[in-house]
This record gives sequence, C-alpha cells and structure tokens, in this order.
Amino acid sequence: MSGSDVQLEEILIHTIAGMLDGLRHVAVGASSPVPGAAALLARARSGGATRVSVLGSEEHNFFSDGGKELFDCAGQGRIDAFFLSGAQIDGKANINLVSIGDPDLPKARFPGSFGSGYLYYVVPRVILFRLEHTRRTLVEQVDFISAPGFSEPNVYRPGGPFAMITDRCLFDVDKDNRRFVLKSVHPGETVESIAENTGFQYDVPAEVPTTPLPDAETLALMRGRIATEIAEIYPGFAKRVFGLEKAA
Repeated sequence: MSGSDVQLEEILIHTIAGMLDGLRHVAVGASSPVPGAAALLARARSGGATRVSVLGSEEHNFFSDGGKELFDCAGQGRIDAFFLSGAQIDGKANINLVSIGDPDLPKARFPGSFGSGYLYYVVPRVILFRLEHTRRTLVEQVDFISAPGFSEPNVYRPGGPFAMITDRCLFDVDKDNRRFVLKSVHPGETVESIAENTGFQYDVPAEVPTTPLPDAETLALMRGRIATEIAEIYPGFAKRVFGLEKAA
C-alpha cells in the first residue's frame, strides 16, 4: 500500500489510536473530528473495553451533563486521556486559547480556556493536537498561558503533555528535561521541513522514522464502521475524508 492511497487524516487517526489502546475511558471535546475518530477506532479494536465519550454526540457519549460531568469525571480520576489544542503552543507545552498579542489590545481573541488548565493537570494522558504546524502556531513562547505545560523540576503532577501530533509530525515528550522530542515525520515531510516550520527548540534523535501508515485491516475499519460512527457527530468530516453521507 502506498502513501498516496492513504489520506493524512487517516494517518493521524491511526497514530492517535495507537496512543489510546488499552485505556479505560477516553474523552474528546468539541470540534475534534480526528481525535474523535481515533477514540472510536481504539474502542473498536478493544472490543468495547475502552469507553469513549465524545462531546456533542448522542450515540457515543456517556456524559449526561456535558462539560460539567467531564470535569467531575476527570477530577475523580475516571478519564485516562483527553485532547487539547490552542491558537499557540510553545516549546514548554503551554497552550494559548485566549488571545494573540498584548492581552489588553489583542490582535485576535478566541473563545477562552474552558477549563483546559484544570484538565491539563488531572488527566494522565493529554495529547496535544494541532492541524496547522507553522511558526505562527508553534511558537517559542505563547502570548497567553491558558494551560501550563511541563511541570517545574521535582514538582509532582499527575497530568501534563503525553505527546503532540500535528499535520506534519509526531512529537514525543521528555518530561525529565521538559522538552519535545521529534518521534516521526509524516509522509512527505523531513526533519528539515519540521525545523523550518517550528518556532521552538526540540530534540532530534539520530534517526527519525516516517510515521507508519495504517494497514489494510485498519483502513477498512476506519472507512467502514468508524466513518459511520463519526458521521453522527461530524457529517461534513465523514463526507470529506471517507466519502460517506450521513444516513437520514
């Protein structure tokens, strides 16, 4: 199977699902079709052992009280993984969901942090996700810290960043040294192209592989069952990526 047969979104879904395998409960926030599809893929491969709660879904959501219940479950240690993004993410894994530029005179303003700082601290496996990997979004220092990333040395914290995946690559996390580490580059990207488009410093191993493609069995599962399930929440995404029309 060649890389041209597989869409970027399918590579991302496959890669994220691999980070969710074996977990008890994965929660996915709003406007997150790729993480949502990845969580549903992990559930399918678990035979139903992994519980998935996707905000905005009627069929794939164990929450009855929306965001409030999400926060309660996270505080009780009942959520194993969650996804966070930001208008900016920096090399210390801080995220910015508030504004660009001077907070008093911002160039751009966004909806707000919406409990991200709390979830970042209490969910054990927080995966950062950003579909625009540029120096505009992955910056040396965020303009506003909505949620702090790496803990200070010798400070215990159950949550924090587990990994970061973008439309160009996958970063692992070295919590001891409070650094991102380039783990793989997606097809069509190189170590050099990642450096050119990243505004912060990170570690690069001697050898950086290409992100693995999903095998035929996984692709069939994604393009069949998972496409149908994610169409309930994100019909436009399912149509664009999988060519699936939502059933009436």
